[in-house]
Amino acid sequence: MSRVRWGLLGAGWIARRAIAPAIHSADDATLVCVAARDVERARSLTPSGRAYADYSAVVEDPDVDAVYIALSNDGHLPWAVAALEAGKAVLCEKPLGSTATEARAMRAVADRTGGLLVEATWNLWHPRTARAAALLASDTIGPLRAYSASFVFHGVADGNYRLDPSRGGGALLDVGCYPLTGAAWATGGPFDSVEQVEVLWSDTGVDLTAGARLTMGGVPVQIRGSFREPDHQSLVLEGDHGQIEMTGNDAFVSWLQPSALRVLDRDGERVEHFAPVDPYRLMVENVSRAIQGRSAWLPDPQWSLVVADAMDAILTEGRNTA
Repeated sequence: MSRVRWGLLGAGWIARRAIAPAIHSADDATLVCVAARDVERARSLTPSGRAYADYSAVVEDPDVDAVYIALSNDGHLPWAVAALEAGKAVLCEKPLGSTATEARAMRAVADRTGGLLVEATWNLWHPRTARAAALLASDTIGPLRAYSASFVFHGVADGNYRLDPSRGGGALLDVGCYPLTGAAWATGGPFDSVEQVEVLWSDTGVDLTAGARLTMGGVPVQIRGSFREPDHQSLVLEGDHGQIEMTGNDAFVSWLQPSALRVLDRDGERVEHFAPVDPYRLMVENVSRAIQGRSAWLPDPQWSLVVADAMDAILTEGRNTA
C-alpha cells in the first residue's frame, strides 16, 4: 500500500490545530477528505481534497482507507461503527466510548469485521512516555507500587458542549480519561475496584471535578480530572526502589515543546530531557504503518475497556454518594 488515505470527521479545534496538520506532515499519510457541518471550514483543512457536509460521505468514500473521528463523545459510537462496517480503519478521539457498554460495542464491531480501531490518546506516542515505559519495564524503580496522576484546569464556560450530558460531557470523560489511560498503560489493568470518589456535579448533571482512589492491576491508583481547578498536570510512578515523574506541568499535553522526566532510583536522582515533538504526527504515522502491515506501536486495545470500566464505576459511585 502507498500512502494511507485519511478522511476526517469534524473540523473543530482538535481537527484544525492538531489532526489535519499531523496528517499533512506525516510520512505515508494523506488527507483526502473532511466532513463538517460547516463545509467551508472542512474545505480549509484539505484544499486539494474533498469537503463534505455529511459525515457519511467520508465513511462511504471509496478513496478513504482510514477515518479519524474528531467529534464530541456522543458521535464516537455511531460513526466508529459506521466506518468499521464500511471497511475503514478508525482512529477515534478519546475516550473511545462514553460508557463501558459503548466501548465494548465498538470493540465488538472491530473484532467482527477485522477492522483496526485505535483510541487517540495521543500522549502515549510521546518519546517521554515511551522512555518511562522502558524504565518501568527495566525494573529501574522496582515493581510498581503506586500510580498517581491529575489533569485539571479552569475555563469551561457555561453553554460549552463539555457541560452537556447528551454530548458525553463531564470532566472525567474529557480530561480525567488521560490519567486513567496512564494507569492502564502503567499497570496493564484490569480495573479492580474503586475505593473512594469525590465528584462535584454541575447544574446540567455532568461532573465538574472527579477524583478517585481505585485499584488497577493490583496497584493503588489515584487520579483527578477537573474543569474548576487551577491548571495542573502530573504523573508519578512509585516503585520499591524509586520514582518516575513527568515534570513541567505537562504530563498529558507536551506538544511541540521541550519536556522532562525526573527519575529517582538506586543511583540517585536525574532529569532526562526531550526535544520538542508532535505526538499527533507520531500517532498518525504509527497507525498508518499498522494499516500498511508494517511495524508500528499501538496501545493495547484492552486499555480502552479498562478505562471505560473505571469511568463507569467512578461516576456511578459519585451519583450514589451525592
